Amino acid sequence: MGRDKATLPFDGSTMVEHVVAAVSTRCSPVFVIAAPGQPLPELSAEVLRDEVRGVGPLVATGRGLRATAEAGLDRAFVCAVDMPYLNSELIDVLAASADRVPADIVLPWDGRSHYLAGIYRSALTEQIAALVHAGRRSMRALAESVDTQRIVMPPQRGLTNVNTAADLA
Repeated sequence: MGRDKATLPFDGSTMVEHVVAAVSTRCSPVFVIAAPGQPLPELSAEVLRDEVRGVGPLVATGRGLRATAEAGLDRAFVCAVDMPYLNSELIDVLAASADRVPADIVLPWDGRSHYLAGIYRSALTEQIAALVHAGRRSMRALAESVDTQRIVMPPQRGLTNVNTAADLA
């Protein structure tokens, strides 16, 4: 997009506000992981800052899962800020699947794995730290190293990541 997606205007507010609103209907507490110094609007979520800018979503996921564990929770819904069409129904389907299967990660699959729209166990922080230490910083590396269940779903707007202006249309 050539700019920060979190503060990209969307439907009268920003993408981060839309995502926080959608997640807040099913999850509490809600954590937003932001880059150091990244400007954000006032949010009804706890903002945690990455220590280093540009280290990728795996490090941010580890930070969020650590906060989830500290809050006494076993699982978290992890998503990207560039999913303005995210809805509570998608979270419900994934959470119900996570309740039925003993997997570490439950991901939607609609022809591709959506690593940043899934249910993750908070106990994965040590696995994430080990992967990062080994130089493996992708969400795929995490999913391939633990028990991951993919839930087959039809393509849907709620899983859309906004990467171009056309994606918003």
